[in-house]
Amino acid sequence: MRSVKLEISVGLFVLGGLLAMGWLSVKLARMEMVGSDNVPLYAHFSSISGLKTGAPVEIAGVEVGRVDDIHLDMKEYEAKVRLKIHPNVPIQEDAIASIRTKGLIGERYISISPGASETVLSADQTIIQTEPAINFEELISQFVHGSVE
Repeated sequence: MRSVKLEISVGLFVLGGLLAMGWLSVKLARMEMVGSDNVPLYAHFSSISGLKTGAPVEIAGVEVGRVDDIHLDMKEYEAKVRLKIHPNVPIQEDAIASIRTKGLIGERYISISPGASETVLSADQTIIQTEPAINFEELISQFVHGSVE
């Protein structure tokens, strides 16, 4: 009888540990277990150099969403980025989406500068004004070769 209680308690302990590891891996990967109510928006960039799926989307340094998908628009030959924005954050139609870097060699993220329009983008609409990533290698190359204006 005593060994059965010990086996049950060890089994419950192991099960609790496995559940905790599963929860931790989902949280660290920033995955969603169930469908979210985030609002999908799109932005087209001429270059997304270094931007990855899962990168944060920020307004004034506060995370308001994530990059959900990146693919090439074959008609325009631009990168089409799908953003998942928290539903309580309105994005104006004249907002500007810019690709920024945390520090000199840090990760890339999208910074949204709010607009002045009273019209708010709804699901599956596109942020028209975008600024591509700054290519530091190209800037340094231009500086070294003396072609920076």
